[in-house]
Amino acid sequence: MELCLEYGCSSLNKFGEELCGDQVELCQTDEWTTLVLADGLGSGVKASILSTLTSKLLCKMIANDIDIIDCIETIIQTLPVCKVRRLAYSTFSVIHVNRQGEGCLFEFDNPQAIWYHDGHCQDFTREEMDIRGKKVFKSNVQLQKNDVVIVMSDGTVHAGVGKILNFGWTRPQIMEHLDRTIRPEMSARAIACMLASACNDLYLDKPGDDTTVAAIKIREPLQVNIMVGPPVDRESDDFYVSSFLEGEGKKVVCGGTTAQIVARHLGKTLETSFDFPDKDVPPIGYIEGIDLATEGVLTMRRLLEMSDRYKSIDDLTPKTFHKKDGASRLAAILFEEATSIQFFVGQSVNKAHQGLEIDTTMKLKLVEHLAANLRAMGKKVTLFYD
Repeated sequence: MELCLEYGCSSLNKFGEELCGDQVELCQTDEWTTLVLADGLGSGVKASILSTLTSKLLCKMIANDIDIIDCIETIIQTLPVCKVRRLAYSTFSVIHVNRQGEGCLFEFDNPQAIWYHDGHCQDFTREEMDIRGKKVFKSNVQLQKNDVVIVMSDGTVHAGVGKILNFGWTRPQIMEHLDRTIRPEMSARAIACMLASACNDLYLDKPGDDTTVAAIKIREPLQVNIMVGPPVDRESDDFYVSSFLEGEGKKVVCGGTTAQIVARHLGKTLETSFDFPDKDVPPIGYIEGIDLATEGVLTMRRLLEMSDRYKSIDDLTPKTFHKKDGASRLAAILFEEATSIQFFVGQSVNKAHQGLEIDTTMKLKLVEHLAANLRAMGKKVTLFYD
């Protein structure tokens, strides 16, 4: 069975700081995914620079097939050491796995990673290594479908110190929380955001330390085809819709005219809902054989706003969508469920939009901006124009 990897991260800046002293870097090739979470000593600009250098250098070297031990040795030799505390100026966690979920995990002074497997959290078996006089832990990784690897900076285990909790949020308590809250359908992004948000609550919205959570999840891929607007040439409607309907995965239609074309091609009836779960989002429609049919530009505008928030690593809005309006249902499919997305963008001028501040150029810009945001989420996005 073909599987794929998705990732997500979420960060909190120390209260009063403009920059986060933690940094997450990810490199992906056709076969391998490498994620590095680095935590710079202290906070602010200096910590941000050191964690950025550590994460980017380490990730790029590993992604270019340099032996991981050599990469870590180089970083440890390069990092300066605080003369007062005798600590390295940046700690790090490295996940390096292929599409089958096989690989390794290396940890240097960060909190121990959490492995969510078979419905509950557990520990990886760790091997202690001495690299240039530093204690580094190595774990062999063999992930199965829906497994998640969660790495974090020490802001997570310090959450609540001196406020809600006397000694911070212990790792066993974090694991218990994840056991209660993770659901099988949640994405890596949703899991990382959920844990970071819980830390923020313990800090009473004033984090005492930079706090970052990053997660990698192995899952089955899902392709989504989304058709936005009819083609310029009406004679090519059937060819256009046939291309849209090809292959497995979910099918989504945006726009009333587009929905009518698809329904006619399928020989089905387009039914419109009279429910308004959100007064600012037009109601959805129903076509047998189509997973979701929504209105066009207004729904896409709301979806774009939602995508801007979703991809931001410092936005703590829950990344699961339970509302029934068209934009929320479309967000759930594209942001949480899809791994690859194909847009079929028709460039025909909609007569219903004449006299309104809506034109083909605006629609194309909405789609292109949305596609860019989806790529930033780690989705594979392809655009077809007609």
